[in-house]
This record gives sequence, structure tokens and C-alpha cells, in this order.
Amino acid sequence: MAKTVQESIEKAKVLIDALPYMQKFRHKTVVIKYGGHAMVDDNLKKQFALNVILLKQIGINPVIVHGGGPQINTLLDRLGIKPSYVEGMRVTDGETMEVVEMVLVGKVNKEIVGLINHCGGKAVGLSGRDGDLVCAEKLKVSSRKKDEGQDAAPPELIDLGRVGQVTKVNTGVIESLYLKDFIPVIAPVGVGEDGQAFNINADLVAGAIAGALSAEKLMLLTDVPGVKNKNGELLTSLSQKEVEELIEDGTIAGGMIPKVRCCQDALQRGVSKTHIVDGRVEHSILLEMFTKEGVGTEIY
Repeated sequence: MAKTVQESIEKAKVLIDALPYMQKFRHKTVVIKYGGHAMVDDNLKKQFALNVILLKQIGINPVIVHGGGPQINTLLDRLGIKPSYVEGMRVTDGETMEVVEMVLVGKVNKEIVGLINHCGGKAVGLSGRDGDLVCAEKLKVSSRKKDEGQDAAPPELIDLGRVGQVTKVNTGVIESLYLKDFIPVIAPVGVGEDGQAFNINADLVAGAIAGALSAEKLMLLTDVPGVKNKNGELLTSLSQKEVEELIEDGTIAGGMIPKVRCCQDALQRGVSKTHIVDGRVEHSILLEMFTKEGVGTEIY
């Protein structure tokens, strides 16, 4: 009996320790980019849903933006369409765009919404085309060989098809859902001036939406512990200046560069703090929100 009482006391202490953070973030918006292993592991998927529901229950406004690259590749493979990438970005022709929208909006989005609702929450699925939520234009990418000199030809323009970049976020739809206590779950598909869909990197969509909503936090769930130094040690907090220094000396490289750039862009748009969080850690969202130590790397 004594052991049971002591365990209950420890649980109560955890709640008390979290109280200042609950008070601080009440009525604030937190944008969470949901992706990686947390989207495919059944246990982590359920924990994610419960974490998000808890945030909503205590008065925080979570907004979810999800990815779905592996799921897109699975269907492309089933249809006999070979995916193509240029500098890490998916080339999206008309046929591929149909698959992208079908998977992100029609499958992945609805699965996340269904899971949150099944666990006791109130979620609504959206894409960037709903209410012109995410307006976009064609992403222009140029390429130049590293050994080209001053007399080299102009950079070559690479056509990625219907790959877009965010030009504007119309937050009215999200704000309307707030009033009815719904949790928005957004697929990263934007709409162009011609009314056609654009495939947009989910991190970039999350950052743009966080900025438009003046979010308290932007949280990117990943499959890595966070940003590490040259010795492989986790860096729990970084200023924008320190980020630039780590990129310059090669410590931050590869796929981590666009993530930290996304965080920097969100900060410039008015987001208070940004976090690169290890989504493989159980209850990583709650640990980042309600503990002093957090999990992952904070960029401020």
C-alpha cells in the first residue's frame, strides 16, 4: 500500500512541476510538424494523438502539419511510377501530383484525423487548398557546377514540375476551428493562382503557418535526437548566430540544414521559439512542452 501511495505522490509532483508551463502556454498556439518514425510506429502514433488531445484539453491550440513521403513512394511503386529527385526534392509532374494529393489528403490526413478522434479528440482534416489556406507559386531552383568560374554560363534553371513555395497563409479557416475547439490537421498541398495544386515541403508549410499564426512554438518531429556538435553530443539550445556558425564549419549539414533554416524563417516571421524534436521518444511533445530539459534542440 505504501508503495502505491508513494507512486501516486510522484505522479502528483510531475503534474505540479508541469503547472507553470501549462499556465504559460494556455491559449497559445503550437504548430507541430508530424513526420518520420512517429507516423509509422503504432505505439508512437497513439501517443502522438493523446499528447495532442492533452494540449487541447488544457487550453493550448495545437495545429498539426504532416508529411507522407514514404506513403507516396509506396503508391507510386504500386502504380509503376518511378520517383525522381533533384537536390533532395521530388520532381512532381501532373501524374505524380495526383498521387501526392491522393495520398496526403485522401489517406494520410484522414488516418491522422481518425486516430485523434478515436482517442477522444476533435480533429478536422484540411489541405492548403481548403479556403485558400496555403497559397503557393512554383518553386524555382537553379544549379551551377562547383568548378565554374567567373566566365561560366548563367545557372541552369531546374524544372521540378508542380513543386511550390508558400506565398501566403490565410488563417481564417484555422481560427474558425479554434472557436469550435477543433484540432486542425493540415496536408502540405498548396494552391496556385491557376487553382491547381502544388506539392510543398511539410517543414516549410509548418513554418509558414506558425509565422502567420504568431505561434508560441514550432515543433518539428524528426528521426534524430536534434542538432549535434562535432563530438556527436546533443546541443539542447542554439541561437540563430550559433546556427550560422555551425553551418559554416560543416557541423550542421545534409538534411538538417533545411530544418534549421525552416526554424530560422519561422522566428523571423514572429514565432517565439522553435524546436527540432526526436519523435521516436515516447511522449516527446509533452516532454518538450512541460519540462525544463525538453527533448531535442531549441533554436531561438
